[in-house]
Amino acid sequence: MTQDIETSRLTVNGLNAYLARPAGGSESGMLLLPMVTGIGEQLREWAGAIAAIGVTALVWDPFHGPSSDDTSMPDLLAKMPELDDAIALDEQTQLLDHLLGELGCVKAGVIGWCLGGRFALILGGKDHRVANVVAYHPTVPGETPPNHTMDAIAHAGLIKAPVMTMYPTADELVPRSRFDELQSALQARDTGPSLIHVYPAAEHGFANKTRHGEPVNAEAFAISWPQVLEFIRVTTKTCL
Repeated sequence: MTQDIETSRLTVNGLNAYLARPAGGSESGMLLLPMVTGIGEQLREWAGAIAAIGVTALVWDPFHGPSSDDTSMPDLLAKMPELDDAIALDEQTQLLDHLLGELGCVKAGVIGWCLGGRFALILGGKDHRVANVVAYHPTVPGETPPNHTMDAIAHAGLIKAPVMTMYPTADELVPRSRFDELQSALQARDTGPSLIHVYPAAEHGFANKTRHGEPVNAEAFAISWPQVLEFIRVTTKTCL
């Protein structure tokens, strides 16, 4: 059963963000870390779907304004090397503070897609307040870019919360060997269950509806998304 939701743009300590939540708010929350699209239409749709199951969704703005709504994909991709891990993690932590503070959430997790999936793993390893970590096709490439100063796989091994991650085997950015390293790190943890999905022939970014012209991507999302929503609902609920 879906709930009525309210949405707004807001500023948190000078940071742009997007909020979708059940009407009147909720004690359950999720921090959303976008892919290269920033807070574009697709991210707002996902935030709305999370809010509709009773969970407050707060979206980080990686590029401080530009998104797929008003900026071309080549221009957004050109901004990727400008992202600094330490600065991004500080911004995300401030938004998590806001979820667990002013927005009134008692439990909050983190979900990310592509570049945001990588950051979700890092944040989960660094901040044990998170109630869950969801990483959709996280970008942990075979060759580490200069601005990737934090090791996402090492941080994944430090996560205490339940983790769900989705890997498409036709991921052109993340070789199978890197996924195997990530899977090993997650499964070696002493605490926190690991729900690991593998989608044969699906491509990097398969969750994005712009990739759904390929049936294998559309099918992978259709299978994964309902499970992700249920995972979020269960891991952020505040009472049994």
